[in-house]
Amino acid sequence: MGGTMTAEPLPKSAPPDPPHWPVPPQDGYTVDDLFNLPGLPPHTELIDGSLVFVSPQREFHSLVMYLLERGLRSTVPERLRVRREMALIVDRKQGPEPDISVVRAEAVSGPDLTAYEVADVVLAVEVVSPDSEKRDRERKPQIYAQAGIRHFWRVEQGEDARPVVYVYELDDATKAYGLAGIHHDRLKLTVPFDIDIDLAEIDRL
Repeated sequence: MGGTMTAEPLPKSAPPDPPHWPVPPQDGYTVDDLFNLPGLPPHTELIDGSLVFVSPQREFHSLVMYLLERGLRSTVPERLRVRREMALIVDRKQGPEPDISVVRAEAVSGPDLTAYEVADVVLAVEVVSPDSEKRDRERKPQIYAQAGIRHFWRVEQGEDARPVVYVYELDDATKAYGLAGIHHDRLKLTVPFDIDIDLAEIDRL
């Protein structure tokens, strides 16, 4: 009989290096950092000079974005365009990324565009997630209103797992949003253009 062979132990692989982030500047990050720092995760936002990383997306969030985007595209006028998860440049310390935006058509300069100027945005939409409740309900609407975005929607998950859309319009005198309506099964509006979206359709997606 031949001799037995002993398998050599496999070399242990070195643990992966932890991600390395630069030390935040004393006065916070800027929009230049947002677009130029290497290795930032996709859809990183800049809020009040801080970089905000997103968590894995829930199915509700994904389906609502698809439902609203498709509904908006079906009636959007030629002068406007619907965009999903594109950064907005508000000022040096603010680079939020709404889930959905409606922008002026002339702002679309080509396929390499990475952000829109806030002056070109007529509607911003945020679908609230558990990890972003405070930002989506409080801080980001403040930023959008103070920057002059006239229309804002906040979308929450209702008790029946369907979207509930809170529609806001800008008060020019106070630079704050006022609640214009709460929509459960159907979102039917005339501003910023004629919109008719069956929110219950999420059950069939």
